[in-house]
Amino acid sequence: MFGFRFDGRRLTNIDPIQMMTAYLMPQRCDAQVWTPQEVDYDKVADYIQRQREMGRTVSFMSIIIAAYVRVLTENPESNRFVVNKQIFARNEITVSFMVLKQDKQSKSDASAVKVKFDPRDTIFDVSERVEAAIAANRNPTAMGNGTERLVRGLVSAPLLPTFLVGGLRLLDRYGLMPRAIIDLSPFHTSLFVTNMASLGINYIYHHIYNFGTTGLFLSLGKISRKARANPNGDIVIKRVIPLGFVGDERIMNGLAYATLFRGWRKYMENPALLETPPTSIKTEVIGTPEWVKHPKSKSKVADAAS
Repeated sequence: MFGFRFDGRRLTNIDPIQMMTAYLMPQRCDAQVWTPQEVDYDKVADYIQRQREMGRTVSFMSIIIAAYVRVLTENPESNRFVVNKQIFARNEITVSFMVLKQDKQSKSDASAVKVKFDPRDTIFDVSERVEAAIAANRNPTAMGNGTERLVRGLVSAPLLPTFLVGGLRLLDRYGLMPRAIIDLSPFHTSLFVTNMASLGINYIYHHIYNFGTTGLFLSLGKISRKARANPNGDIVIKRVIPLGFVGDERIMNGLAYATLFRGWRKYMENPALLETPPTSIKTEVIGTPEWVKHPKSKSKVADAAS
């Protein structure tokens, strides 16, 4: 309440124009901005093949998420969110995505999964976390994850969802949402990813939900071919991974978004850079974030708090 939340710290010493945008655009649907991005498919595929030859399993999804986690160590403003017209620095890194069910008899076609990451994670750490989450939620014998059980409870009786969701919105607005609910909610996350390529279709520009704190939505499309000029000026056909981003304009300015996308492409097209932990970590969070309480590496944490 009054700007205090357990999942983030209110930022007060940032660009006043940036702070004002939250009042001019009070909802995420007001503040959505769209941008397409492309990544060289062959560079990513070659890396995955090299890892496979060494007995490691690394997926496109893992590389996308690992690149994002690494970029946040360099650009912490990318992990902000807006609630009740206030801008907060999130104190953890989480990514939500959908997992398709393998069991045709399942009551749902997919599960929403949220995975927590450590900023010192390497590509192998991220891959392990992602694959474990996918395996657990594709298991046809599983009774559903916590998120599914929560949703089933909400829709179990007429009118109940309307009152409960309205109450949760009110609690979230004033920072009173129970931590157990936020931990289960895939909408309270740094990034939400949808893999349209797994369905054989192109990327979309997916809206950002007004419920929750998601600041960035990424859609991955099927591989496409584009004409490109090589360094010699010759036209060649390249395979690319098309990505559709939808971001909350209020969390950071255009320069910060441009820096985010440049860094993301750099790591996507050279995943080997993600094989070692970052040498330093920038953060806007004051105090001791959860990932600092449990040392994982000798990385130097640089406090860039506002």
